[in-house]
Amino acid sequence: MSHFANTNTLFVFDIDGTLTDSVPMYLMAVTNAMYALGIKEIDTDYNAYKHHSDSYALRFNYERNFEIPYTKEILTLFEKALIEEMKTFSPVTEIKGAGRFIDFLKTAKIPFCFATGSLPKPALLKMKQSGIWCDEAVLATSKTHEARTGFVAEAIEKAKKYYATSGFSKIISVGDGVWDLKTAKEMSLDFVGIGSKNKKELIKLGAQHYFDSIEELQSYFFSD
Repeated sequence: MSHFANTNTLFVFDIDGTLTDSVPMYLMAVTNAMYALGIKEIDTDYNAYKHHSDSYALRFNYERNFEIPYTKEILTLFEKALIEEMKTFSPVTEIKGAGRFIDFLKTAKIPFCFATGSLPKPALLKMKQSGIWCDEAVLATSKTHEARTGFVAEAIEKAKKYYATSGFSKIISVGDGVWDLKTAKEMSLDFVGIGSKNKKELIKLGAQHYFDSIEELQSYFFSD
């Protein structure tokens, strides 16, 4: 094992686009679920949102359509509608190597957790369909925080509890989006970019470590 990561290193994984090949489908499911709740005018330029999360997308569109505050009950209905919409699409598949890498970390006893802008049930369904191990004990979602900094911080706290530690010597955020990099910078976390979609933009914004594939990432951190 290389010196780059060890059993006191925490990996914080984004899910959509990082571990699961689910972004286009899931954005359609989000839009359709809001239509199912009677929201007629939806801003689908999700990348331009203040927060890249399900709960923010719902609140933003619900309140500008109905001009009343949304509630936790509406969020619960939205989550149920999301699951129903996901059933109309083909099952989600993994980003190549994702499941194997998570299994490797488990076996090597390297701490990891998941932080996603999705809601819990859709996130767990995507991971299940992809065949990637996931436990709610190390999963933080936008059900409790609209902002990515909020659910990333929650994921780290959950990891501390799960791994029975007061802290980690290094925390590495792994993601495919600009919002992942911005959050890592804001929270003073190390960042590793993955995939090719946003590679040029992330490198331009200062991503120092970027890999086209999960296999490359694993080799970099763990090859002797």
